[in-house]
Amino acid sequence: MSGKEMTIQQAAELTGLSVHTLRYYERIGLMDPIPRAKNGHRVYQEHDFEWIVLLAKLRSTGMPIVLMQRFADMMRLGDSGIPKRRKLLEDHQQKLIEQAQTIHQTLDILRDKIDYYRSWEEETQINRG
Repeated sequence: MSGKEMTIQQAAELTGLSVHTLRYYERIGLMDPIPRAKNGHRVYQEHDFEWIVLLAKLRSTGMPIVLMQRFADMMRLGDSGIPKRRKLLEDHQQKLIEQAQTIHQTLDILRDKIDYYRSWEEETQINRG
């Protein structure tokens, strides 16, 4: 995608977000205003696309919109916002690690329960057969 401009529809297709979501993200300040072509349509640049991909990933991990807005505000601070951005991402990363641990523990329990039921079913079939 080297320097290519795209429409909102193309940006939506490439990111998996809806056109409505892209407009919403711009309206609530997650994105800087997107420049418009002479016909009034938004024209997305490569850096806009990269930012949208990051926003989509953060949202898919359950980051609340309010934290995403804080992160966007910190981005606008430039280099002076880096320590705060790093801290916000580290906190979110820790939350995800804890969620992953919980999911792994739950999967272990489910695996044990499934094995129990399989054994029970096999025993039941042997006793009937």
